[in-house]
Amino acid sequence: MELYFAPLEGITGYVYRNVHARHFSGIDKYFAPFISTSSHGFQKRKEVRDILPENNEQMHLVPQLLSNCAQDFIDYGRKIYELGYSEINLNLGCPSRTVVSKGKGAGFLAEPEALDRFLDQVFSQLKGKISIKTRIGKDDPEEFFGLMEIYNKYPVSELIIHPRTQTDYYKNKPNLKVFGEAVRHSRHPVCYNGDICTKEEFDNLTERFPNLQAVMIGRGFLKNPALAQEIVMGEHLKITVLKQYHDELYQQYKELFSGDKPVLFKMKELWLYLIEYFPEYEKYGKRIKKTQRLCDYEGIAAELFSRLRQS
Repeated sequence: MELYFAPLEGITGYVYRNVHARHFSGIDKYFAPFISTSSHGFQKRKEVRDILPENNEQMHLVPQLLSNCAQDFIDYGRKIYELGYSEINLNLGCPSRTVVSKGKGAGFLAEPEALDRFLDQVFSQLKGKISIKTRIGKDDPEEFFGLMEIYNKYPVSELIIHPRTQTDYYKNKPNLKVFGEAVRHSRHPVCYNGDICTKEEFDNLTERFPNLQAVMIGRGFLKNPALAQEIVMGEHLKITVLKQYHDELYQQYKELFSGDKPVLFKMKELWLYLIEYFPEYEKYGKRIKKTQRLCDYEGIAAELFSRLRQS
């Protein structure tokens, strides 16, 4: 069983990934936040910087592309393979309305014939591994049976399934009945993604699907950055390690960004998830959310870690 760290736009960039990989183990693959393709090629230096091999030496990284134009995907894919990567992931799962309105991400699932033509062109011209991260449909779970017929036509290296529709967004429970059908009928290795935040939830999933080859976790790793260690080795989150992880991440962001605001934005985003692991300390999360200066943030964080060590 392999564990993958899901991409979260704006959060799990190379700085975060490197710090996480230095302090916690158990992750088999990290997936980079998606790069949206265009006919003009790579437009943003930060997108290229995020996937440069020299910025990702401590991990097995898989770049991810968001696209509905086969030629654009092919052009980007060739450049990514030239960097030395062996796998590219196609994002057919992003439910964001701005993405869907452009017919990308989960929005592309509403056009199965166009998706079929896209995949036919991509797989005929790109020879490296291509995995797919998908939802089970745009509006209706029944759409997935037609989508599965399309996926089964091509040499997909792995099918990562988030068993919700685009219109579900992150509401409702993952549709494990449809996921089970996918496991039975897929010609490709299947990875599960969605709502795994504890070892108990992981154990329940793998007990139900004992032949599952991989599980992708996103928010669960942000809430508990040691969750992979807990799943694999039974090692729980240690406050001393958590503080080291926090301090290094904070220092890296201070070196990367200029001014209080962008650094605070990153740290507030981190605590938005992390504080859920310590619900009895929710008041500290609220104080962090309101702070406007790094000096104030540092005082709140120091007080919080002092309380955590004493608990």
